[in-house]
Amino acid sequence: MSIDGSTLIYGGTLALGVGLVLAYALLLLWSPPPILTHPSELTYLSATNLKEPLSLPKLEDPASVELSIIVPAFNETERLPAMLDATVSYLEGEGWQNASTTHKSKVRTGKTSPSPNGNGNVSAKKRKQNGSKRTFEIIIVDDGSTDSTSSFALSLARTKYPNTDIKVVTLEKNIGKGGAVRHGMLHAGGERLLMADADGASRIEDLASLWSDMDGIVSKPATKNDRAVVVGSRAHLVQTEAVVKRSLLRNILMYGLHTILRIVGVGHIRDTQCGFKLFSRSAAQQIFPSQHLPTWIFDVELLLIAKALGIEVGEVPVEWHEVAGSKLNVVTASIQMLRDLVVVRVNMVVGRWKAGEGPGVTMVDGKGTKGE
Repeated sequence: MSIDGSTLIYGGTLALGVGLVLAYALLLLWSPPPILTHPSELTYLSATNLKEPLSLPKLEDPASVELSIIVPAFNETERLPAMLDATVSYLEGEGWQNASTTHKSKVRTGKTSPSPNGNGNVSAKKRKQNGSKRTFEIIIVDDGSTDSTSSFALSLARTKYPNTDIKVVTLEKNIGKGGAVRHGMLHAGGERLLMADADGASRIEDLASLWSDMDGIVSKPATKNDRAVVVGSRAHLVQTEAVVKRSLLRNILMYGLHTILRIVGVGHIRDTQCGFKLFSRSAAQQIFPSQHLPTWIFDVELLLIAKALGIEVGEVPVEWHEVAGSKLNVVTASIQMLRDLVVVRVNMVVGRWKAGEGPGVTMVDGKGTKGE
């Protein structure tokens, strides 16, 4: 029995159509639902407001401090103290406070008045003369911890850092590291915004290198509206003891991830997963409302969005050491990584997810605004 050509074409077309429908259905099934925000998550507590929550700012608002540090935290009572101690000590110390910068800040730089030239381009000498300080806030986003992370963070803020602007935000449910970072970024007041892990694996002192690199990017004539991203990179550590002594599974995951990243379009970044990234406010305003992934591979989506929007991404070597207590299950994370990378890339290719056109904050009642 012979099959004519028209039958083969019809059968092939039907099979292709069914395959595309099934693939699209699978894409819808695998794509994460909108990240929902509860009303209580739009508020924070601090050392000076332990009982009465205050409203968080919005990313769309003008900056109120020079730097925001977003710290996602899930069951971090053991690792958070050392990280906070190193961070506050550095940011309030002479090394950071007296550093010169070409960054032209639009916020007041301290307790007195703006710099004489009307911006934050202040040398260390001038900063001492006019009594100004570089301003910062630390936003700890408790990602639905099952321990006492929020109350512990508040206790640290009250007893050890009463004069430091530490905000503690508590999410009602665990949504993942990416979702916690996104929430903090959408409600930060900094002109520049740093995401930093609660384990302190990256040295806070390397912020100066990221800051300097961002100064260089925004000073370029081609840079629009100061949009820039600078990521910390551990690529230079690949052959060092810090990486060689990691578990075999973690190293296999690292090399496999690098291969896949070249395929999905961010192979130009040697280390996408270091939890130490600096965003200008204008870049964050376009990137984070468009973020969909709440999982740990969210960094890749951020970089893909930046690439699609034409935002330059710098990469700076940073020191790093592995800290015990990681919540990451390597096998589960590997499977989730593959799925999420496919989801984010395909959604962007077919136009379901568009850079610069994300949902922003979506409240549990379905209401919300892009920039909120």
